[in-house]
Amino acid sequence: MKDIKIGIIGLGYVGMPLAAAFSDEFSVVGFDLFARRIDELKNGIDRTLELSSEQMAKVIKNGMKFSSNLDDLKECNFYVVTVPTPIDKNKRPDLTPLYKASASIAKVLKKGDIVVYESTVYPGVTEDECVPVLETSGLKFGVDFECGYSPERINPGDKEHTVTKIKKIISASSPKALEIVEAVYSKIIKAGVYKASSIKVAEAAKVIENTQRDINIAFVNELLMLFNKMNIDANEVLDAASTKWNFLGFRPGLVGGHCIGVDPYYLTHKAQELGYHPEMILAGRRINDNMGIYHADQAVKLMIKNGLKVNGAKVLVLGITFKENCPDIRNSRVIDVITELKDFGCDVSVCDPWADNDDVIREYGINLVNEPKFSEFDSVVLAVAHDKFRDFDLSNSLVYKIKRI
Repeated sequence: MKDIKIGIIGLGYVGMPLAAAFSDEFSVVGFDLFARRIDELKNGIDRTLELSSEQMAKVIKNGMKFSSNLDDLKECNFYVVTVPTPIDKNKRPDLTPLYKASASIAKVLKKGDIVVYESTVYPGVTEDECVPVLETSGLKFGVDFECGYSPERINPGDKEHTVTKIKKIISASSPKALEIVEAVYSKIIKAGVYKASSIKVAEAAKVIENTQRDINIAFVNELLMLFNKMNIDANEVLDAASTKWNFLGFRPGLVGGHCIGVDPYYLTHKAQELGYHPEMILAGRRINDNMGIYHADQAVKLMIKNGLKVNGAKVLVLGITFKENCPDIRNSRVIDVITELKDFGCDVSVCDPWADNDDVIREYGINLVNEPKFSEFDSVVLAVAHDKFRDFDLSNSLVYKIKRI
């Protein structure tokens, strides 16, 4: 185990916490293509806020190397790929980041090396898509190098269920490789590891985790729309139902981010490729993908009922990140609410103390309001349940709540 040198490819919400944990036990090189990210990490700054300044100081003290230079990965013999797996505009899997990461590793791959993928994919991607790219190194899979798959389970913004405290699924292309993968991950995962029988089983297990959540949230979103027609508060219904021990505590809301709102499309893509139409999964996606429009419509109805002129109304949206108490704005469905309100003619402003203004401008073309004066707005839409919003006095504002705080 002393000879293991780990290279982490991709230092985002998944890669950096994992690299930090590995740096306590191993020599680690963190690789990322974005020079700005590397410079920040070298200076002890994690813009994702997954790691505190104290944790970053420990990582630096451990001697972890941050680099965007591929040559620095040559010293490694155990690679972990933690790049994003997005979807394209047609909601089909975009494996470009995985292909590029695999091509980079192929340039430094050596005999005896192991490459473990953590990115969420559909079953078969590791062996059918990534391995051929790795073999452009001239080395033969299963003879000169091995692969593994250990799905990430990072929950952005969650300071309780951190990487070392969550049981880790592991898998590998051979029994010997699995022994090494198990030994490496067991060094840092306090919750223990679960050995899947194959890489495909591990890939499938990961993709259904978020698909299951997506379907459950779609169910309560549908209940919200149904109970609204009955003039019943859906959250009160869910509070009452949750008194039963085995009732699942899902809540209605916008489903965005880089996992729950994306991963089901990886599974449905593979299903349709095999000639199977996944009705329930796609039904859940249709409901959740349209919730932004629904909530904007409901906010407008509330304005009309209160005698407000919608066209030209000044509306403040609270929150632009995809979830509460987290700076991640990727695939935030709040933008659907904003777009629909603008289509009604509303003058929309956005406030979010967690989001980085430059990132929001770059991603959505929106300039955030730092300290809003609520008296200047006709209506307020509470879109994300940041704890900081509890300090806001909304008692004199017309508020439509997508999420409770």
